Amino acid sequence: MSSDRHRPPLRLLRGARVSRDEPLGASEDVREAPDPRLDGLPDVRDGLTRAERVVLWQLHELQKERGDRNVPTAMLYGRVVEHVDMSVDQLTRILQRMMGKLPTGGG
Repeated sequence: MSSDRHRPPLRLLRGARVSRDEPLGASEDVREAPDPRLDGLPDVRDGLTRAERVVLWQLHELQKERGDRNVPTAMLYGRVVEHVDMSVDQLTRILQRMMGKLPTGGG
């Protein structure tokens, strides 16, 4: 005789509970938000960090919305900070690195 009825529910990602009778994901979403400490760690697939990936994604979305016209940096920054915490200088460095330009030593 099975004692499935008296087993405690499964514990997944930080306390999310799923019944043993329901398929995973049927009752609630068990995904976690990305760890902000990992934002600067490059992905092994292509070498992009999470911040760089968000910049490229938002740039693509804005270009589609604007009919492939140039995207103002301030508009891009506003969209990017909705997803990743970064300063204007960090965005500038990412954009310079992606364009292949070296930062100028201003003083």
